[in-house]
Amino acid sequence: MSGALVIIQVLNGLQFGVLLFLIAAGLTLVFGVMDFINLAHGVQYMLGAYLAVMFYGVFDNFFAALVMALLAALLFGLVLEFLVFRHLYGRDHLDQVMATFGIILFLNHAVRVVWGAAPLTLPVPDAFSGSVVLMDGLLYPVWRLLIIGAGLAVAGGLYLLVGHTRLGMLVRAGASNARMVSALGVNIERLFMIVFGFGTMLAGFAGIMIAPILSVEPGMGDNILILAFVVIVIGGIGSIRGAFIAALLIGLVDTLGRSFSVDILRLMMAPSPARMVGPAIASMSIYLLMAIVLYFRPAGLFPAKGR
Repeated sequence: MSGALVIIQVLNGLQFGVLLFLIAAGLTLVFGVMDFINLAHGVQYMLGAYLAVMFYGVFDNFFAALVMALLAALLFGLVLEFLVFRHLYGRDHLDQVMATFGIILFLNHAVRVVWGAAPLTLPVPDAFSGSVVLMDGLLYPVWRLLIIGAGLAVAGGLYLLVGHTRLGMLVRAGASNARMVSALGVNIERLFMIVFGFGTMLAGFAGIMIAPILSVEPGMGDNILILAFVVIVIGGIGSIRGAFIAALLIGLVDTLGRSFSVDILRLMMAPSPARMVGPAIASMSIYLLMAIVLYFRPAGLFPAKGR
């Protein structure tokens, strides 16, 4: 276990964490403000990646594709909210789960019809295609550093938006008591639409940023959705600060656990059992973390006030 490998895996964990935050931030707002369980949030992450690939084919420019894909993801989210989701707000959570699961099945099949089942790729922009020297003999891709920087910038922007603007005040109030906010004359449907559209755009942005690293394929948002729900449970429903801290924790725990669990277990047992037990423990590490947090903090690390 070399120091250079530890540094690389820590950076990989941070990159994974900020991507989880981009997805979980919108999800925790939707869940916290609207009390709406949206299983289709991971599909919006997938669509962001597909839209970026499509617009790159049109413009042959990554940044033009980024802007157009973000706008298309926002528009698609608003259309879904208007046509489907707003009719589910007053329904039971089981109805919401079943309806949004149906949307997952429909959209996963739709992207197969439109783009095919074969994985697609999005090239890294030429300006960010190289690596930087972190120390002697240690290189790290510029694009992964850019993902970390973009995620931290979004986190800072969300902190200012939610904590220091009138819209943010309404979002925080809605997360605490949506009925009271509505009784005070706030157009709660418009607030819900803004929150939902913004969350969709954040999920799409995560999909766009990861597309040059991972294959773009149907169903790519399903597994990430599970982790996003773990993030909001650990961080606290409706809390942007909680989502940020929990996402970084999960990114680091998952990445470092998968990289070093076998090496750590070799200190306590023979190499052969360590190779068998290590991957199993690593795959459970984030759920063990969730269990520990919920044992001591049942509402999460930083739940929204009123929860």
